[in-house]
Amino acid sequence: MTNNVEDASTVTVLPAPRHMGVGSGSVVMPLTGRILESTSVGDDACVLAGQLTDDIERATGVRWDIGWGDNRGAHWSGFITLGRDDSMALGSYSLTIAEDGVVVVGGGFEGTRNGVQTLRQIIRQCAPALPSLTIEDTPDYAVRGYYLDVTRGRVPTLDWLKRWADELCLYKYNQLQLYVEHTFRFDGLSGTWRGMDALEPRDIIEFDRYCAERGIELVPSVSTFGHLYTALRSLDLRDLGEFPEDADRPFSFIERMAHHTLNIADERALKLSYTLIDSYLELFRTKKFNICADETFDLGKGRSHRYAERVGVAAMYADYVSALCRHLSEQGHEPMMWGDIALEMPEILGRLPKDVVMLNWEYSPNVTDGKVRQVSEAGIRQYVCPAVWGWSNLAPRTRDAWSNISRMARYGLRYGAEGILVTDWGDFGHVNDPRLVVPGMMYGAAMSWNAVAYGDEDDTDRAIDVVQYDGGAWTAALHRVDEDSSFRWYDLVQYVELDDGEGRLNRGVAELLYIGNAEQSAWVRSSTSLEEARTRLMTVLRDRVAAGHHANDDLRDLLRHLPRAVSEESRTMIMQPLLVAIHGQMLLNTVGWIFAVRAGAVEGSELGLESGSELSARLGDLALETAQALERWAETYAQTWREISRESELRRILELVWRCSDELRK
Repeated sequence: MTNNVEDASTVTVLPAPRHMGVGSGSVVMPLTGRILESTSVGDDACVLAGQLTDDIERATGVRWDIGWGDNRGAHWSGFITLGRDDSMALGSYSLTIAEDGVVVVGGGFEGTRNGVQTLRQIIRQCAPALPSLTIEDTPDYAVRGYYLDVTRGRVPTLDWLKRWADELCLYKYNQLQLYVEHTFRFDGLSGTWRGMDALEPRDIIEFDRYCAERGIELVPSVSTFGHLYTALRSLDLRDLGEFPEDADRPFSFIERMAHHTLNIADERALKLSYTLIDSYLELFRTKKFNICADETFDLGKGRSHRYAERVGVAAMYADYVSALCRHLSEQGHEPMMWGDIALEMPEILGRLPKDVVMLNWEYSPNVTDGKVRQVSEAGIRQYVCPAVWGWSNLAPRTRDAWSNISRMARYGLRYGAEGILVTDWGDFGHVNDPRLVVPGMMYGAAMSWNAVAYGDEDDTDRAIDVVQYDGGAWTAALHRVDEDSSFRWYDLVQYVELDDGEGRLNRGVAELLYIGNAEQSAWVRSSTSLEEARTRLMTVLRDRVAAGHHANDDLRDLLRHLPRAVSEESRTMIMQPLLVAIHGQMLLNTVGWIFAVRAGAVEGSELGLESGSELSARLGDLALETAQALERWAETYAQTWREISRESELRRILELVWRCSDELRK
């Protein structure tokens, strides 16, 4: 990371300021000071001044005063003054720390907010003596958004959502979207959200206010076309799906990701989509609305097959999303939608309304600029949407996140994207703890503000460790957990769900498996029995799974050398969830190895045994020991879940662990 500084070691700020000059010496903060916030800032609740007083108290133990006045400051004085200058570009700011005080001036409320967040980071690292410096700063992207899944298993508590908004504010994000399918209490749709600990209108109203006070635009995002798995399994709505005959199939994490599309040949489908839109948008102050409309895999394959033969799947899709977009536009709202289907069928691009914003997601670590360029050349507005890579794993794949986010951010700048939306998904039960994706979130913050400053992942990690984790090498610890994941949560879900619950092959799940590459996946999918499918699955995974014991040795070494959590905040934000993830991953690695040995895909020599009854007995002992350890781990996992999340679908995760334990006991 490179900055225009005389002494870059003095302080670390993330995102890196565009221009920062560090003077000689330092500025000693007074024992009892005041923060004077101008009324022109537009911060009626004095949130910004309150953030500063909280951080000063955290760093020094002393509580400062807050003053409130106009730009002239005729009657009150303050060591720190916060002002606003609308001649500056929106979002930009200047910060000066000098002997006679600290001054933050911003372009609009957002600019002042951004400057305050920089000052907060400096106070946290340096108080009570601050470096003498001047900063002039402005962002690359006007819109720097975060997309949080609150529907695929985990519904966060309102307290946690507020805490997450505080983290996003600190790193200068200015938009947040919550992904909702069946986890909101829509009137008349209780059959879809019952038992899900769904969010209520009052939650959204309160959280919308909380975000707005911190300069974050809360944008509604709800599935209106695809990803309606739970709704289309309910007795009330199942006849609106492409395959209503499958509504009573056993719940499956895997099938939930594939079979969930409305039958839009039925005129009632549009009415349902309008109902979701109209009732939800009333709760938000923004004029933006994300209709989602992604991954409509079953479109034209089931009940709408004849309609698709007549008009074509591309035309069906384009007409439906266009109707939803017009419905929003006519009410003065700005429609947004995911771009995957339109990019798979490019003829759709020319049929979309001109005011739609395409959310162009691509998550490959080695993503190219092809789709970003394609949307740009089509003249369609877009946000680029990378990912923090937390889904389907106990610990996030942080290196993949860095590679994906850094590339997509640069592509968006190259092709004139209006914003960036960093996605945080919870596929397969949202087993991944949201607290562990903080580094991924910070990658997004860094790259969306000043991409040219970040060319090296290791330097960025060091900055994250300083700013977020009191200097401990926590990002490196996260990297190691990912690298030592020889049998992942997603692998376990596949293995367990291949059983239909009656000891037979679940063909619906088998048809959806993807392992390694297309050829290997086809081989596993063609299995005719549960035993054959599981044997083939473990054969495909054997090279990775065979390394499980060595991976566990490395994880045990990591446990011996974890950084020290120096504050209560770092213990709850990183230490606790990371310990749960490490111990859980060690158990998963062992589980995968046991299943592979049973399938004959891996030799038993790791136990010092070759074959026969001795191996069988030792393997049985290990399997029982692992089953019991998994059950104990699951109880601890549940406790950490409940600290930041509602009960929501925790039981589905526990039941899958229990099914695994029972399988080990066989």
